[in-house]
Amino acid sequence: MRWPPWTSKDPDEKKPVKWSDTLNATDWTHYTDPRNVIPVVLLTATVLGSYSFYRSYLRRIPQAALIAPKFWRKRSLFGRVTTVGDGDGFRLFHMPGGRLAGWEWLPWRRVPEGRAGLKDNTVSIRIAGIDAPEGAHFGHPAQPYSKEALDWLTGYILHRRVRAYVYKKDQYDRAVATVYVRKWLLRRDVGYRMLKLGLATVYEAKTGAEFGPGLEEKYRTAEWWAKMRRKGLWGGADEKEFETPRNYKTKHGQSDSNSKTG
Repeated sequence: MRWPPWTSKDPDEKKPVKWSDTLNATDWTHYTDPRNVIPVVLLTATVLGSYSFYRSYLRRIPQAALIAPKFWRKRSLFGRVTTVGDGDGFRLFHMPGGRLAGWEWLPWRRVPEGRAGLKDNTVSIRIAGIDAPEGAHFGHPAQPYSKEALDWLTGYILHRRVRAYVYKKDQYDRAVATVYVRKWLLRRDVGYRMLKLGLATVYEAKTGAEFGPGLEEKYRTAEWWAKMRRKGLWGGADEKEFETPRNYKTKHGQSDSNSKTG
């Protein structure tokens, strides 16, 4: 009900209130009560921590080009080998967290089958510290033991779960890595095994050679052992005429890029 028109006072008219007066009138004890603050802080920390853990340990990496810089030399990739391209390179389907994260037993966490499912979905790996004999390509003949090296590596790791300790990405978007596979519950260094069997030489290059921490001497000893026992490609090799994979690529004007399919 309005006041008589001859009066100037309107009971519905609100008086302006200062913002500071409103703050002072608010009961802030509800917001500062530990019973309310602590659950909010814990929930926020849990969400942020879970997201950080996912990004670091459970997020799948589909290609070597997408590996974060902070990952190199600090972390490893666990997954299943989908294809073997040559004697020292293959493709890996990354399965972060392994079976504990549901890989290969949960219906939505299975390795795709077929080329279409794996396209742009695997990490190209170059085994660090070794150089396998070159296969035939670009009109050049295959080196001795190139097929044996490829067949051995295929039989040793294809469709198996491996762990690759990644060191760097080369200019062809391959992850250079020391690779381990479980055999009879023992962890085997794939590159070291190839050197010891005489199926590869120690990787020699003017720049960019990568062995991983403390592995160069071990690899050179393995190569020396195979050479002394004339294992694999060292069997019957004439030191004067023997052609290493590096010499082969140099002779034919090839880089490590176009000679390897990864």
